[in-house]
Amino acid sequence: MKKDEVPQDSDNLHEGTFKQIMYAVDNTGNYVQVQSSGWEPENIAMTQAWEEVNEKVAAARVLVQSGEISPVAYYMEKSLMDLALLANYVGKFQWQVKRHMKPAVFRRLSDKMLQRYADAFKISKDDLLHIK
Repeated sequence: MKKDEVPQDSDNLHEGTFKQIMYAVDNTGNYVQVQSSGWEPENIAMTQAWEEVNEKVAAARVLVQSGEISPVAYYMEKSLMDLALLANYVGKFQWQVKRHMKPAVFRRLSDKMLQRYADAFKISKDDLLHIK
């Protein structure tokens, strides 16, 4: 791709403020770095991906509010974590973290364990206990 052909579609998730580095050929035939604000197919894919993430977070929120899962599952989705990553952050086995996603088990967690989860999600313990 030539330097002047690098896509500059400013209709992206960051309203054109976020630039990516791409490589293109300049007039002398050398590869140079060129800033690009994105291109339409990439922007569409990113928008769809974020919509899916937001749907999963909203679904988890509804399940927490209905008492089917604990806030651990909600914040795991919201923080874009998976079970293995969260288990690693809190120093527990995956089966233990999965068990903590049950409301009855979550209610019996110690303050120390709740604080570990809060630290992993970078929120306060109060926010962990009361989803806003």
